[in-house]
Amino acid sequence: MTQPTSRPVSTRRGFLGTLAGSLAIAGCAGRPNARHAGIIDTHTHFYDPTRPGGIPWPGANETRLYRPVLPPEYHRLAEPLGIAGTVVVEASPRESDNDWVLELMARDPFLLGFVGHLTPGRPGFADGLARYARNPLFRGIRTGGSEVPVTPGESAFERDCRELARRGLALDVLVSPTELGRVAELSRSVPDLRIVVDHCANVRIDGHRPPEDWLRGLDACAARPNVHFKVSGLVEGSGRNDGTATGDPEFYRPTADAVWERFGPRRVLYGSNWPVSALFAPLATVHAIATAVASRHGAADADAFFQGNARRVYGLRTISR
Repeated sequence: MTQPTSRPVSTRRGFLGTLAGSLAIAGCAGRPNARHAGIIDTHTHFYDPTRPGGIPWPGANETRLYRPVLPPEYHRLAEPLGIAGTVVVEASPRESDNDWVLELMARDPFLLGFVGHLTPGRPGFADGLARYARNPLFRGIRTGGSEVPVTPGESAFERDCRELARRGLALDVLVSPTELGRVAELSRSVPDLRIVVDHCANVRIDGHRPPEDWLRGLDACAARPNVHFKVSGLVEGSGRNDGTATGDPEFYRPTADAVWERFGPRRVLYGSNWPVSALFAPLATVHAIATAVASRHGAADADAFFQGNARRVYGLRTISR
């Protein structure tokens, strides 16, 4: 069932003016205060292949991504769009790379929170989580759908997810449409765990009605109040990684509407997936598509989408920089 919405703003310019008025971005350019309102991009990656030991991702064969990708570059692109901060998501399976990202964050208030890498169910998870959870910037972990048990039960994986929930941390999951059922099952097993599905579950987008298996998975997850959906990965869903993904919001509307109709305005989050998204379209295009999506739901719901839900789901309100 479609959630009730506020009266929509009639034009994109009018919506942006309303949104700008409702999001009071504090501080001077480039140094926003995390305790004040502002658009939050909940999905960016940073890495540097020139570091000793290199990086496990991206591979050197992906020349457009295999280069230093650091916060100053993102600042220059994001700040003119009204983005006041970002949640950084792990881009490496190496646990030690969590420390490198946290060091970046300690020097840059624009980086509001970190979703790191630890694998529930593996030996040493509890010790690693205890160590990282001492840092208030560490707001959760990400895992892949293939790592989520087909039938969650009293397993080591579930035990570790319960510890994640006990600490008030979130679990991002990178899944395919066919793996959404696993996410729904996990959410039943650990109902106190805040789960965030990344990149619209990597659904293929062609401008038409989304695939039925994805819609069934959406229904299963939407029935669970502790599952949230990150409206990211839209341009990636086009498959146009030559930078020619369309910027026409109508192309993405069937997919975005399916998410909003099922999850409502309080369980959707904005994310760019930069720099991966830049292979498909510039950050400004990705942001404009998200703005058009949100504009159909009114200023209050857009405010929740662009920052309020991120603060609640990731606990960013607890951060004092």
